[in-house]
Amino acid sequence: MTTQLKTPELPPFDHQPKKYTGPSFEKVEEMRKQYLTPALLTYYKKPIMIVEGSMQYLYDEKGRRYLDGFGGIVTISVGHCHPYVTAKTREQFETLQHTTTIYYHPTVAEYGKALAEKLPGDLSSVYFVNSGSEANDLAIMMSRLYTGNYDIIALRNGYHGGSSSTMGLTAHSTWKFNYPHNNGVHHAVLPDTYRGPWGTDDPDAGVKYAADVKDLIQFGTPGRVSAFFAETIQGVGGSVVLPDGYLKATYKHVREAGGLCIADEVQTGFGRTGEKYWGFETQGVIPDIVTMAKGIGNGAPLAAVVTRPEISEALSERIHFNTFGGNPVSCAMGKAVLEVIDKENIQQNCVDIGAYLMEGYQKLKSKHDIIGDVRGKGLMTGVELVKDRQTKEPATAECFQVFERAKELGLLVGKGGFFGSVLRIKPPMCITRQDVDFIIEVLDIALGEL
Repeated sequence: MTTQLKTPELPPFDHQPKKYTGPSFEKVEEMRKQYLTPALLTYYKKPIMIVEGSMQYLYDEKGRRYLDGFGGIVTISVGHCHPYVTAKTREQFETLQHTTTIYYHPTVAEYGKALAEKLPGDLSSVYFVNSGSEANDLAIMMSRLYTGNYDIIALRNGYHGGSSSTMGLTAHSTWKFNYPHNNGVHHAVLPDTYRGPWGTDDPDAGVKYAADVKDLIQFGTPGRVSAFFAETIQGVGGSVVLPDGYLKATYKHVREAGGLCIADEVQTGFGRTGEKYWGFETQGVIPDIVTMAKGIGNGAPLAAVVTRPEISEALSERIHFNTFGGNPVSCAMGKAVLEVIDKENIQQNCVDIGAYLMEGYQKLKSKHDIIGDVRGKGLMTGVELVKDRQTKEPATAECFQVFERAKELGLLVGKGGFFGSVLRIKPPMCITRQDVDFIIEVLDIALGEL
């Protein structure tokens, strides 16, 4: 006789979703297939239709509630439809929806000041754009104009966007079309302390991995480079955390070759790592350029490049313009997000709840041999599944099964890593201990059913 596991219950939440009166699931599916590109990525064997959100929760057209464990692909930072952000957005939307930066606007200027004040050193010159791909594309151009060099170094397994230029930075064959895109980009060895030659038990792992960047500069470039790009924790790559000391050593090699150091903070910025406001700060470095998107606007089409004034001056040689960069509505949302992070102590929540989540992962790891590694900082986390802990053979099919089963139980998570064997769990930064208990319970059930 088998014991029937009870279905885990979401924590109580004081929100009543509106009655959905729009087109049916089937009608929306039909319209997508007929009118939208077939290249759209859709999660789950049977997709779900999300029609409403409130803080860390999402609702489908039938009113079913889900815990959003992926934050709209790490984009919802302070919560879906956060009341303060919504109010500030509505206020701006009803006053002025669009100008361009050819005119002055107070919100855009105030937001630029507020954002710059969150960054260390001389990082004070802000250029607003609309997406992470745009931000990284602009950073490429800035670095080449300022240094006069062409070659760029990025990391294997990294992801920096899907435009033709940022696809060159990206080092995942599943995200790269058979199309000319590398254009002077070289990819260094991934400093992966789980799968690489030097692990977390080696205090010099960061320096050893950084030596490959120096080697690549010497033998793969003219000895001069324009930039080095890196996420502090790889997102799409499967929540891979750079070892301590890696960026400090790498930045030294790059700067000696005349290059700029660029931190891609699209996923790790705005307090998500908990211990620091920016991911690069966990490595004790200050980059020359910082790119940011996703959580910057809590869902707004907003991104930014922040650099030193003398670097941004390179764009003044010609006219450079972005129609929607600095849109007043998006900037009102972005400014409100900064205010909420401070007022509601969101960064500390990432410290506390992130630590509690990691404790839960460790308990699951001690119980389920299929878990090979748990990693991350704050609420930027990942759980890698393997068929065998010794060989570390990726458990791709099993990861997909857990991913699907979690949805059935009310938890939405992401998956990533080159082999699709890493559960990516990066929820809105407002989640609670009760939400973590739910996450762990769901994963325990899903893993136990394998």
